[in-house]
Amino acid sequence: MTDRAIWLAAGVRTPFLNVDGGFANRDAVALSVPVAQAMAARVKGKIDLAVWGWVVQNLNYANLAREIWFDAKLDPHVPSFTTVMQCSTGMVGVFEVAGMLGERAQLAIAGGVESMSGAQFALGQKLSVWLRRVVQARGFSRRMSAVGQLRLKDVRLYIPEIKNRVTGKSMGEHTEDMAKTWGITRREQDELALQSHQRAVAAEDRGFFDDLIVPFDGVSKDHFPRRDTSLEKLGTLKPAFDRKSGKGTITAGNSSPLTDGAAAIWVATEEGLSRLPAETPRARLVDFELAAVDVFREGFLMAPVSAIPRLLARNGLTYGDIALWEIHEAFSAQVACHLKGLDDKAFVREKAGVEHTFGTFPRERMNPNGGSVALGHPFAATGARIMSQSIKELATMPKGSRAIVSICADGGLGSVAMLQS
Repeated sequence: MTDRAIWLAAGVRTPFLNVDGGFANRDAVALSVPVAQAMAARVKGKIDLAVWGWVVQNLNYANLAREIWFDAKLDPHVPSFTTVMQCSTGMVGVFEVAGMLGERAQLAIAGGVESMSGAQFALGQKLSVWLRRVVQARGFSRRMSAVGQLRLKDVRLYIPEIKNRVTGKSMGEHTEDMAKTWGITRREQDELALQSHQRAVAAEDRGFFDDLIVPFDGVSKDHFPRRDTSLEKLGTLKPAFDRKSGKGTITAGNSSPLTDGAAAIWVATEEGLSRLPAETPRARLVDFELAAVDVFREGFLMAPVSAIPRLLARNGLTYGDIALWEIHEAFSAQVACHLKGLDDKAFVREKAGVEHTFGTFPRERMNPNGGSVALGHPFAATGARIMSQSIKELATMPKGSRAIVSICADGGLGSVAMLQS
């Protein structure tokens, strides 16, 4: 990190809704516009920079961030660009603009969006090339010649799947492998999922999300937190990814759901922070770490277990020095694997390259207001959601309290941020 103090201030988001639900007719730009407008309405002065991310992209927009900026009718002189790092996209956008702040830029918006309902089918590569040649052909004979070059085997559609290209496995299948490696039981997963729902419902009831959510299309609350769930109900669900071995433990109930939604957060210098309302919760971005694993030989979503110990060791801290832990819940099984890995001294030494002198992980300090299993997971929006949520929770703690925010991502990637109030 630079010697210059970089601050994050809690932003806003849309409600998170189920795929093909209330936002089914809203694309990534339409979902993002009310968030960008609500953020801009709070500023006294100018916004200097904006980054927006999305993971499940389509051909309608080349630079999504710029399109959002135009449709929101915000200052066209603000540079705006698009980024992606799978589920870590929203967090990495924060890191990117943090490194750009200085004399010429003091206040930035980092956002992300996912319209899973709008996932776009595409023509296969050879079919797409054939169609382009037909359209571009000059003259009837050349066009007919181009038409005749099509082969039946080339007529294919690209159908988006939540699978890793190089391994051919879905995130759920990889996490099933992790659960078996670490001996994570179905009950452990369901208990974590139930805890996530219960804490999200409690936070909703006490108004925790009220100033973090911008009502949109008549919706003001998240779709997913379930008041009526229980271990018994979760226990009735069938495995979703390993249906044949008889040992599958990951279900729809202990996984994050497919979600539509958008979110944003402020990134600022001291001067930029002065442009925001004084009551906006804020925390200093102390440090961050990125990590990656070998997806063919290591736990696919275990990168944060390398990043967290390195971050703590660099700052001379233990688990007990962190007042708040926000661990992204792609799957309850993934969270359980992270917790076991962080307590495993040999594993930390091998994967993080540091000695484990951190103590026992304080599970009671984790995700006090629910996580992605209960709240939803619009991939690129999760970073802004989880960091804003962390900042607001930190604001209730003594000054100087620290938080660790951790996100695992497709491709064996992970991002971790350390915040301090």
